[in-house]
Amino acid sequence: MGKMLKRLGAGIREYKVPSILAPVYVTLEVVMEVIIPLLMAKMIDEGINKGDMKYIIIIGIILLVSSLASLFFGVMAGNKAAEASAGFAKNLRKDMYYNVQNYSFSNIDKFSTASIVTRLTTDVTNVQNAYQMIIRMAVRAPIMMIVCFCVSISINAKLALIFAGVIPLLAIGLAFISFKVHPVFKRVFKTYDKLNNVVQENLRGIRVVKSFVREDYEINKFENISQSIYKDFSWAEKTLAFNMPLMQFSMYACMLLISWFGAKLIVAGGNDAALGLSTGELVSFIQYSMMILMSLMIVSMIFVMVIMSRASAERIVEILEEKSDIKNPENPVYDVKDGSITFENVNFAYRSDADKLCLNNINIDIASGETVGIIGGTGSSKTTLVSLIPRLYDVTEGSVKIGGKDVREYDIEALREQVSVVLQKNELFSGTIFENLRWGNENATDEECIAMAKLAQADDFIQKFPDKYNTYIEQGGTNVSGGQKQRICIARALLKKPKILILDDSTSAVDTKTDSLIRKAFREEIPDTTKIIIAQRISSVQDADKIIVMDDGKISAVGNHQELLAGSSIYREVYESQMKGGSDNE
Repeated sequence: MGKMLKRLGAGIREYKVPSILAPVYVTLEVVMEVIIPLLMAKMIDEGINKGDMKYIIIIGIILLVSSLASLFFGVMAGNKAAEASAGFAKNLRKDMYYNVQNYSFSNIDKFSTASIVTRLTTDVTNVQNAYQMIIRMAVRAPIMMIVCFCVSISINAKLALIFAGVIPLLAIGLAFISFKVHPVFKRVFKTYDKLNNVVQENLRGIRVVKSFVREDYEINKFENISQSIYKDFSWAEKTLAFNMPLMQFSMYACMLLISWFGAKLIVAGGNDAALGLSTGELVSFIQYSMMILMSLMIVSMIFVMVIMSRASAERIVEILEEKSDIKNPENPVYDVKDGSITFENVNFAYRSDADKLCLNNINIDIASGETVGIIGGTGSSKTTLVSLIPRLYDVTEGSVKIGGKDVREYDIEALREQVSVVLQKNELFSGTIFENLRWGNENATDEECIAMAKLAQADDFIQKFPDKYNTYIEQGGTNVSGGQKQRICIARALLKKPKILILDDSTSAVDTKTDSLIRKAFREEIPDTTKIIIAQRISSVQDADKIIVMDDGKISAVGNHQELLAGSSIYREVYESQMKGGSDNE
């Protein structure tokens, strides 16, 4: 718990001053509020009962000043608490987002996108609200309760004992409610992750949903998750609702007991002033009792809020404490000599406790400037193999070398600058085509962007758009076709001018003629770049310098097109099935 609070506390930073000022203003507000009942008691006893108008006016002016001062300090406390909590939340989101950017792929695999979004939004908001309550109300309530109780004892110690009987009863009831509610809130936040996941999945796949007329199914799935959240929240809120009747019972019980015994003391005071209680003291005592009980109510609200936000705080700290599995060495190498690649006895599994290796005993030598094709069935670990080259994952055993050095010796940024990957899942971002292309090189000129687009066979269709390269791409590239998206992504990768270019099934959506033109452009325009092409079509890799056939995480065969037709049954089977279907004709 202490470690969690320390980690969260680091997010306060530049908002330490308002975080300190808020409790100071709250304390001054409490002082003013506590003075008011005492002044009222004096006004009744010394002014009204004795008919002293001058005294009443003086006390009335002091009361007015005290009330205005209390209002001022209250406003300032609220202002500083809001500033501190909003700033704290801003820093938490910033720290979480920055840390996520440093995650390796293996770190990202631990958290779903929906879970990260929930933690950045709902969970941070819960912690923000709790923090605001803590630096304001959690200071106000205990101070108010202690001061009022002490003043009540000074007025009449016997009458103050009423609180000693009611407060434990109230505290036990509130503790029980909080104990029952906390597990429900923890469960609700996990359900929020599922809700966000359903919404995200539905919106991203809305075209598929509509094309298969599955709207009713998606609506039903959303309603089921919403109903689950509704049931948990409604149960929690119904349980929390007992706070108010319990509080009111305690307040009314105190009022009745104070009024009953207070009246007796006032009557007794008529006979012996030393044993009795004045009317003004009874009025102030009732006000103090109200303040004490309201403070208890606030404490209960804070307690519930803290319990609810504790689950959120734990989820936030999980994101903040997660460290990237892939780190720079102490003395990294910044210069990548060339695009040669060597796999030496490489084994790999996504999890250390995995029963089966994804890659088993991989040994490959790729010369700089070579074109290498990789082919194999679904699940044969083709993508996993190339993910080790830019160090998106680290090998479990063995080593991957680029330019004669282990990739773990390089500075991560310098390595990835020289290894350009067009992933199997193409992603475009909202913005113009020029802006998307410059993800590859932010300083690229318009001419360089157009040159790389021509190389990727993207210039022809871009020129047909009304705004050409200033055409706005919607989020996810929904306003361009799959083949157009792939070619823009290839052009973006080429702008990095890498020593190694990896195309992970990145021409699957383009026709065979365009695919052929892209490969031809690669041979002629970037002969010194090592090109690794993962493909399903034999035609995409048949003219490569060497072709690697993958099967169940192992290398089944290596050779050129003719050698594999003669010596690899897997390659020959794929080739014959595609030839029979006409897929290999250009």
